[in-house]
Amino acid sequence: MAGPLSVYDIAGRAMSAQMLRLNTTASNLANAGTVAGSKEAAFRSIKPIFTAVNESPGIATVKVERIVTASADPIRRHAPDHPLADKNGDVWDAAVDSAAEMVEMMETARQYQNNVQVMQTAKSLTLDTLRIGK
Repeated sequence: MAGPLSVYDIAGRAMSAQMLRLNTTASNLANAGTVAGSKEAAFRSIKPIFTAVNESPGIATVKVERIVTASADPIRRHAPDHPLADKNGDVWDAAVDSAAEMVEMMETARQYQNNVQVMQTAKSLTLDTLRIGK
């Protein structure tokens, strides 16, 4: 059995989770303007699902349970001149809400920065404690 987790372990795991969240959001934004020739082939946004892991009383971390595809349907658009248009002249725009993804990205970046601040504070307190002993 592993020893107790330090504040650095906990903040590090939280930062890893936020980085995964940021990567999925970036993927969604990168695919926001894509089109496909069928509803099935169109991009749908992805989201990580996190779960709490209780290491010991009063200490919890996070892990990725899975990454899911959103249930939103792609948007059909009539564009008969598009090279990917189907036999009806339709293309399917990616099911991504760019505004919601930008909000998600800002929130994720703030939470990541909060964990960076936790690590910086813990480091500062550790160094101050070591200076007291001198």
